[in-house]
Amino acid sequence: MINREWHLLSRPVGWPKPEDFALVETPVPAPGEGQVLVRNKYLSVDPYMRGRMSAAKSYAAPYELGKVMQGGAVGEVLESNAEDIAPGDHVLHFFGWREYAVMDGKHAVKVDPEAAPLSTYLGVLGMTGLTAYAGLLRTASFTEGDIVFVSGAAGAVGSQVGQIAKLKGASRVIGSAGSDEKVKLLLDEYGFDAAFNYKNGPVSEQLRQAAPDGIDVYFDNVGGDHLEAAVGSLRERGRIAVCGMISVYNDTEPAPGPRNLARLIQTRGRIEGFLVGDHYDLQPQFVREVGPWVASGRLKYRETVVEGIENNLEAFLGVLRGDNTGKMIVKL
Repeated sequence: MINREWHLLSRPVGWPKPEDFALVETPVPAPGEGQVLVRNKYLSVDPYMRGRMSAAKSYAAPYELGKVMQGGAVGEVLESNAEDIAPGDHVLHFFGWREYAVMDGKHAVKVDPEAAPLSTYLGVLGMTGLTAYAGLLRTASFTEGDIVFVSGAAGAVGSQVGQIAKLKGASRVIGSAGSDEKVKLLLDEYGFDAAFNYKNGPVSEQLRQAAPDGIDVYFDNVGGDHLEAAVGSLRERGRIAVCGMISVYNDTEPAPGPRNLARLIQTRGRIEGFLVGDHYDLQPQFVREVGPWVASGRLKYRETVVEGIENNLEAFLGVLRGDNTGKMIVKL
């Protein structure tokens, strides 16, 4: 049996290029004591992976050159030498970017394909869903009646942030996206009160039109001009949760910061970054609350599915370009 896996050959400068990567054929490894062999069915590609391609010190270890990369994946167990995991079980793990993976049983979490589609464990019911839930409710200290602005709102995280805010009693939810089609999706399917295409004019002006009374919460997936606009519209005691800054991930020079941070003094505003890994204690609460919303259709989700391990890199680049609506998934 042959395994195909993606290796990082060189660290990208600016936008990643195809020559920075290689799809390599290797033998399928055999599981050792306490390990399982998994045939991956769905792989996740996410913006944070761009940071791991750099050697710069960060919250996650850089990918090693000449080695297979990692990422979220869900698949079927083919062989098991681990307790409580049997062949035929389906598991969630972080050994993606490959067709077959061997791991210690403790790194594989069983999931139920009957309770929800397998792909949702990488998105709406997985890490992206928990990111939205923790960032909005804990980091941004959302309270009923808040006016909420979300950037990257048609993406996997942003779309859930807006919907959770509405379900929790936000008085108004505004989203920005990169196309008129995505704006229509936010309004017609996800129930946002207002939305705009950030390519159609200055973000600050469009935000003021969409939120003339200002905002209480900004959930930041983009950074750059979106963050500056949010600071400019922040109301007294407003909160900003910084989840990502995809607009600057491929910059080769430091991006300029918001020019209006002094406004935080008069608004007594707060900006706080967060990592989902610091909030796994919320996982049981998240599943109990969000699971029924998904099952009943009250919380809607979209997936952009790319077929084939050979297209894994292009799917990742598509996330950086904003090609996806909802969670980007690679189906094997």
